[in-house]
Amino acid sequence: MDYAGSSSEEPSSWDDLYNINLIPSELFIKFRKEIETFRVGINLEFYNAEMNDYHAKLVLKPLSYERKWKLIYEPLQKDVRLLSKKIPITKFLNLQVGVGHSFQLNATGWKWKLTTCLGGDGVSRIRNKTTLGLCPGIDFRFGWRADYVLPEITGAVGTGDPLFNMNSGRLQASLDRIEGIFTV
Repeated sequence: MDYAGSSSEEPSSWDDLYNINLIPSELFIKFRKEIETFRVGINLEFYNAEMNDYHAKLVLKPLSYERKWKLIYEPLQKDVRLLSKKIPITKFLNLQVGVGHSFQLNATGWKWKLTTCLGGDGVSRIRNKTTLGLCPGIDFRFGWRADYVLPEITGAVGTGDPLFNMNSGRLQASLDRIEGIFTV
């Protein structure tokens, strides 16, 4: 789908202007237990993207607000990682750094990642997580995304361009992830 601007062909109906997908491609079930100054978690992650996949993770991180790290162990993949918390660079840009070891490959390495809630071309995509507290100890988190092009009205006189031109905009939204979080 071309989001470049008003030069693209207009859709044949209003149904072509939006697409909302409510079938998530990721389902996470997280069990958390707070022990003294740490949170221990077991994450069961199910992916239904190009192929069905499953990950189990053990997570350890400090409970303090100033926490700087978390430790992740994936027993099925035989990987262990130490990740920094997301470090804000700007209002919308975060940096995360990690070091890990794969026991299966007998290799150690490090990675870094720049993330933002804005994606795509930096203007036309919003990615976010919304948390809904059902009752004490049970939360649901929804990861969603919206790609959009705002409506645009243009016009011209004496240039050969149309006097009035309207691009009605587009919206593609999806519910990408559902997380059930159970804190004991």
